[in-house]
Amino acid sequence: MATIRDWPRRTPDAGRRTPDAGRRTPDAGRRTPDAHAPAPAPAPAAPVFGLSPDWLLHDGRPLAAATVLSHPEQLDRLRAACPEAAGTAVLAGDPCYDRILAALPHRDRFRRALGTAPGQRLVVVNSTWSPGSLFGDDDSEGDLLPSLLPRLAAELPADEYRTAAVLHPNIWHGHGPGQIRAWLDRARRAGLALVDPLEDWRQALIAADCVIGDHGSVTYYAAAIGRPVLLGAFPGGALDPDSPVAALGRAAPRLRPYDGLRAQVDHAVDHHDPGRFRAQAEHVSSAPGRSAALLRRAFYGLIGIPEPAGRPALLDPLPLPSYAPAERTAPVRVLTRLTDASGAPEIAVVRRATDDDPYSDDDIGGFGGFDDIGQDAHTSVHEDTPDPGRLRVADVIVRYAAADDPRVGPPAAWTAEVLGRHPGCALAVYVTGPGCCTVRTRAGDLLRLTARPGANGRADLCDPAAHASALHAWLAGGKSLEEAVGSGITVVTGRVHHRVDIEPLPG
Repeated sequence: MATIRDWPRRTPDAGRRTPDAGRRTPDAGRRTPDAHAPAPAPAPAAPVFGLSPDWLLHDGRPLAAATVLSHPEQLDRLRAACPEAAGTAVLAGDPCYDRILAALPHRDRFRRALGTAPGQRLVVVNSTWSPGSLFGDDDSEGDLLPSLLPRLAAELPADEYRTAAVLHPNIWHGHGPGQIRAWLDRARRAGLALVDPLEDWRQALIAADCVIGDHGSVTYYAAAIGRPVLLGAFPGGALDPDSPVAALGRAAPRLRPYDGLRAQVDHAVDHHDPGRFRAQAEHVSSAPGRSAALLRRAFYGLIGIPEPAGRPALLDPLPLPSYAPAERTAPVRVLTRLTDASGAPEIAVVRRATDDDPYSDDDIGGFGGFDDIGQDAHTSVHEDTPDPGRLRVADVIVRYAAADDPRVGPPAAWTAEVLGRHPGCALAVYVTGPGCCTVRTRAGDLLRLTARPGANGRADLCDPAAHASALHAWLAGGKSLEEAVGSGITVVTGRVHHRVDIEPLPG
């Protein structure tokens, strides 16, 4: 039994891709018309995914005792596509959707689990499994998603955006986890989170500020809960034009994958009408919040025994994912500007991960509108960068670990070791947790940087490496360490101001 959502017109084995699937020679399909040839017979209607006799019948009889549907609209199309199975239909809502609805009040928790700070925008990219999907190869230039993800990571400032990807389980199964991680390695090293496709994708949708997707159910759920949606791929001809998913394709804006991505994401968020996808939400379930009760009634009816008396039917709540902040092992190009402000020293910071030459502005994405932040720039490199040569030219070297990690800590020892090994490095940064890091300057000063919590008492989730880069810019500009220590510094990322205290440590 299954809740049926999207019905592309495909045979049951659609989506099993060979390496050259969807790739054609330039003249494929081009024929010289023959005026004397008879008109071709109309092509037979393709079977409707999930609802056709191929899926539901064996020897002309229904395979299932009950076919679970979530909305009467599906029942109407079941009657049209396979009337022999219509008698098995059970309208029982959508338990997946009900779990999402129940978890909506916990959105901020899910955002914090992904390391998304207040003021950051979380962009979730997802792909279903088919040649016409965002990860598919119907595009003449090949798969779009593996090239789109590193561009997102490169074009979106690291401290103003968080990116995550949800890939259909069949993508993982069909290609293997090793191959998927290899294809997306560049984006992952730039800070992309790969979300568990079985457990945590619903939480990511709830947390998202914008979803880039295709014709899969994940994109549909995102629209149904009011998230801004951009369609990176949508094979309209492969869908039943009367289906709710096809209607989503007509309602949602399209991503222009080869134009600037930041402007498109911001426009989708800033101009989103929360009621834009109301019709899609109404077709997810005809019984929102009631699927557990309806399903249990159906199950006990099939078994032929009464339901438990006095015990409500309940669904497991969505679990809180593990804390997974972004950790960038790609070099990070940092632009800074010291601003005139009363009180604490104020430094504006824009960081952008890049796998290309960290001293070139010609790499993927470019700096574009970031150039006006100021003239000061430096490069921050994770100690675990795959290219050790980058450490020789790094202005700032970063490590993320617990302070008591015996492998690399304590921070005082690690920072001294790094500065001794890399004479070109001006600042060594040991990030110990949310809002906190220990740094050592080339002059030998050992300092603890601690971001002040928000008004609600919660930790500042901005990457402490950004605070360290602000301090480096302050010192490189000839400013006094004593002034920064005395009053702290204010680090500006986008529209957010982070107050950071600086404490000298014995070292």
